[in-house]
Amino acid sequence: MKQIIHDIKYGNTILEEVPAPQIKQGNILVMTTLSLVSPGTERMLVEFGKANFIQKAKQQPDRVKQVLDKIKTDGLFTTFESVKSKLDQPIPLGYSNVGVVKEIGAGVSELQVGDRVISNGHHAEVVSVTKNLCAKIPENVTGEEAAVTVPAAIALQGIRLANPTLGESFVVIGLGLIGLLTVQLLKAQGCRVLGIDYDSIRCNLAHSFGAEVVNISKGEDAVSAADHFTRGRGVDGVLITAATKSNKPVHQAAQMCRKRGRIILVGVTGLELHRDDFYEKELTFQVSCSYGPGRYDQNYEQKGHDYPLGFVRWTEQRNFEAVLDMMAESKLNVKPLITHRFPFHEAEAAYDILLNDKSAIGILFEYDKEDDKRKEKGQQRTIEIASSGRVLPVPGSPVVGCIGAGNFAKHILLPSLKRTSARLKLVADLDPVASIHSAKKYGFEYSGTDYKEILEDSDINTVFITTRHDSHARFASESLEANKNVYVEKPLALTLDELNKIQSSIVGNQSSILMVGFNRRFAPHIVKMKSLLEVRKQHKSFIFTINAGSIPADHWAQDPEVGGGRIIGEACHFIDLMRFLSGSPIVEWSVQNMGDDTLKDKVTINLSFKDNSFGSIHYLANGSKRFPKERVEVFCGGSIIQLDNFRKMNGYSWPGFKKMNFRRQDKGHKAEVNAFIKAVKNGTPSPILFNELYEVSKVAIEVANSI
Repeated sequence: MKQIIHDIKYGNTILEEVPAPQIKQGNILVMTTLSLVSPGTERMLVEFGKANFIQKAKQQPDRVKQVLDKIKTDGLFTTFESVKSKLDQPIPLGYSNVGVVKEIGAGVSELQVGDRVISNGHHAEVVSVTKNLCAKIPENVTGEEAAVTVPAAIALQGIRLANPTLGESFVVIGLGLIGLLTVQLLKAQGCRVLGIDYDSIRCNLAHSFGAEVVNISKGEDAVSAADHFTRGRGVDGVLITAATKSNKPVHQAAQMCRKRGRIILVGVTGLELHRDDFYEKELTFQVSCSYGPGRYDQNYEQKGHDYPLGFVRWTEQRNFEAVLDMMAESKLNVKPLITHRFPFHEAEAAYDILLNDKSAIGILFEYDKEDDKRKEKGQQRTIEIASSGRVLPVPGSPVVGCIGAGNFAKHILLPSLKRTSARLKLVADLDPVASIHSAKKYGFEYSGTDYKEILEDSDINTVFITTRHDSHARFASESLEANKNVYVEKPLALTLDELNKIQSSIVGNQSSILMVGFNRRFAPHIVKMKSLLEVRKQHKSFIFTINAGSIPADHWAQDPEVGGGRIIGEACHFIDLMRFLSGSPIVEWSVQNMGDDTLKDKVTINLSFKDNSFGSIHYLANGSKRFPKERVEVFCGGSIIQLDNFRKMNGYSWPGFKKMNFRRQDKGHKAEVNAFIKAVKNGTPSPILFNELYEVSKVAIEVANSI
């Protein structure tokens, strides 16, 4: 199928052939008939992509600060590679999609196959959306009208925050698509409306919807006009739907308001607020978040958990429904807002219009209506990649299928895999764009969205699993049962039951090898450290200080069911590293958790080993970014080795060793992947024996469970 993606690095907008999405629980598959280009969000993304590197940096000062902090800890070269990789990720465009339901996932009872729906799906011939991000279209609402539902819901959410009442006066600054929808919705609530813009056509449209207007391109003064509009009393509220870097809209809004008026920012403006503007009038200022409650809430958007109507009357989905009801009752007229229509295959021309034609308000894509052809394309979940530029594999090398093409895979693992002699056959990810981008960039022969194609392919003998943590154990077990060699990113499992199931799978399949992504064992500094420690007969004391940094409570890694929490998901690395350096089994562990730490990411884990060595892992999310992120210290026989951030290692009173410093951080990913591929090719045991993988994973799970 075809989908529009934007190359954020070079600014190109591309109509790409991608594999069709796969149905999953709580989702529906929609065959698209129309989709609407967002004149605000999409223009901003396209313009950002076309900017040069320095211009991009100026637009994101917070990101620049993060980059500078990363340089201090990880080094210039590592940071440069990370930034380059981030910019290389294509972005799927579009968020207002009309189509027909073609397939329904488990747990969806509100819709049926054949229903017309509006969703926040991308510009693509087939989209997969969760049930809370779509709404059924009433029979008397056309597809073109319904296509405007999502931006109308954005306008509606801003109005709900403004809380208008009958007879109040409001100003709308910025009469683009969302601004013109805001005008109509305010009029429908019995408000007097003053619209402000610099474009005569948009001002005329706002006037036709019942608003008084100020055309600032003609030299009209907006503040004076608002004063006249309210008979000198000041407006009750201002909704800013403009997109500008200027601070002027907020300043003007404050000047226009009456005492205790309210200002709602729906668009994007400069936010250098002047205290005097707000102090004397006690004004309220609020930023509206997209199309309503539920936005960016994983439980609502991805897991399908709705908010109780008695407590949250208006959600994203209910705002969609409210807009559609207004259209059905002819209280919202969106037909004049559709200014351009393009066949989907002429997408690139549409974006030229978006950037260069100021009269463009609503741009629609119309999709091919050949149902049989569309249906066939919508079922192609694996597509072949053109072979030009592909590096030919070494005969007899492992044949790899990769399940998952997320950030870690794209930035770290796949670049390392590409450098090996392995034949890269198929990468599968639920996100079609991530799958096709990874396949093309790293030389896979096929791109897909169905991981079962990998398990059923007799050519593929090796599977890399780089999905979210909750699926690791299932995919590993299924792959082993399909007689594949398996590399699975950490953690191996989230529960002891999952771990024991993998143990059963590996016991029942002696021909396959299993590897977990404990890469730090393979880092050059650690290899050197291990060689130094092996000649010492004395017991060892370890102190690992992990300055992990905080991540939000709603991040998937913090979710016990999805990420397993940071102990299982990340601290397992350091349990394994200490186990490796000690060279001895773990016989006892204890853990101390900070008393008020509900996230369980500020802990000290104490490990004791069979050879009487011991160590502490201080895994802390409450430190400074200026301190090394990972520090490894080993005390042994009157000597000390200290390693900071896998760049600088110093020996203190260590005969024959003083220091080992690198300009570029190396955490061992490349060596780890090479070791695994070599083991598969030569038929030798896994670079990390299963008893150690099991032991480390079991301890990590038990530690997490205990706190």
